[in-house]
Amino acid sequence: MGLRSWLAGLREDDAAVRSEIWRLGNAHRGEPLEGALQELKDPDIGVEQALLLRACIRQLEAR
Repeated sequence: MGLRSWLAGLREDDAAVRSEIWRLGNAHRGEPLEGALQELKDPDIGVEQALLLRACIRQLEAR
């Protein structure tokens, strides 16, 4: 496995990020950014979920 393919595997796909932002908005009363930041503080969060939440945060902060 090359470095480039390994790094590509770390990126979340756009559909998964959009879906997670939608879920966060529903779960956190229309505040997906605050919800993502809050959920990221959970000490029991998995690595994959943390990567997805960070991708959501990047996208939401860019808006």
